[in-house]
Amino acid sequence: MAKFIATARRFVREEEGATLVEYALALALISLVAGLGAVILGQNISTFFGKVGTSVQGVTVPTPS
Repeated sequence: MAKFIATARRFVREEEGATLVEYALALALISLVAGLGAVILGQNISTFFGKVGTSVQGVTVPTPS
């Protein structure tokens, strides 16, 4: 048990452990922002192409004679 406590104390004192946690939190935050951006952008693109499709349906193209 003493070895475990000594290892835990050393891990807390070393900066490698803190750096790893910081990178993990930064990666999680970036992933969250990118995911939300993709959802919002995807909805806007879907709405845009829906409007374009509706507009194109009403267009008549004259045939050349």
